Parts: sequence; C-alpha cells; structure tokens
Amino acid sequence: MNLHPMKRVTIICESILEDRVVELLHETGAQGHTAFAVRGDGHQGERCADITETANVQIDVILKPALAEALLQRLQTELFADYAMVAYESDVRVLRPDKF
Repeated sequence: MNLHPMKRVTIICESILEDRVVELLHETGAQGHTAFAVRGDGHQGERCADITETANVQIDVILKPALAEALLQRLQTELFADYAMVAYESDVRVLRPDKF
C-alpha cells in the first residue's frame, strides 16, 4: 500500500459563512470538501444545530501542505477578526493523491 502525506484542514464556523469559506477553498486550490452541521459549546457559548441561522458548520478539506498553509493564512487574515470560528490542520495519508 502506497500512502501519500497530506493535510486535513478542519474549519468550524457559523453556518452563514459556509459559502464564503467554500469560495476560499476553491480560490486556494481545493478539489472538494465535506461539510455538515455541528453543535457544541465553547468561548462563544452553546450553539445548537437545529436552527440554520444560528447553527455551526464543520468543513473538512484535504490539501497538499503548502495549500493548507495558504488556506489557514487566508482564513486568519480575512475572517477570524469578524467571526466566531476555529480552524486547525492535522496530518493524514491518502491512497489517491490525484484526488487532492
């Protein structure tokens, strides 16, 4: 089995930002993403997923390391100051690197 190193970037943000974040993904070079409603609590208080306007969304994307860094930089520069959101990266290894 031949696994290839990549980065998984996870973004948790207000659902109203989903379109903007997906736009940033495409501008950064992402080939696709996965998104789903999430709930929880943290610094901004409790967030439930049953009301779309106040829900959070989690967006996961797998990228080459340089693209992951560029994406995280843009998120920090363009969105972090104005919105409740978090983003982090983790190391992953994939079987089909041409998909990313």
